[in-house]
Amino acid sequence: MTKTPSKTLAPKTLFRIVAAAEAVTWAGLISGLIIRATGNAPEWLIPLVGGAHGFTFLSYGVLAALVGVNQRWPILRIVFGVALAIVPFATVPFERTVAKRGYLVGDWRTTKSDDPRDEGWFDGLFRWFIARPIVLVAVLATGVIVVYNVLLVLGPPTSWFN
Repeated sequence: MTKTPSKTLAPKTLFRIVAAAEAVTWAGLISGLIIRATGNAPEWLIPLVGGAHGFTFLSYGVLAALVGVNQRWPILRIVFGVALAIVPFATVPFERTVAKRGYLVGDWRTTKSDDPRDEGWFDGLFRWFIARPIVLVAVLATGVIVVYNVLLVLGPPTSWFN
């Protein structure tokens, strides 16, 4: 019996797309800051590129954690992958490295396997969400939007400790 392909994006494909998007928004943010430094930036530029980068930054962090759990990465690899969003353009080399080493091979874990690690409540909840991508995306998007808006209220990171 052959396995039918998933109707969703595989972890590898989705991770590649979001890692690249995070790097592109870094480029937009850095370019916007350079344009602002020259005094030629329109008023709307920095909020636009900053907002796009902030949302993509948070989305990458959530997806890196989600893919890491799905692929059963060690916790330090997950934390490292999420933290690399802080370093401009680091998400793309990380994605290429984990893909090259085979850490992105496989589909989403939607069903229980013979693996003893599938016994815990966390894996059961994870599989339940992964098997319902619309619910998962709604919950994760809501979480990202809430965090994004809280960060907007807090203001730029440079003002947090004043």
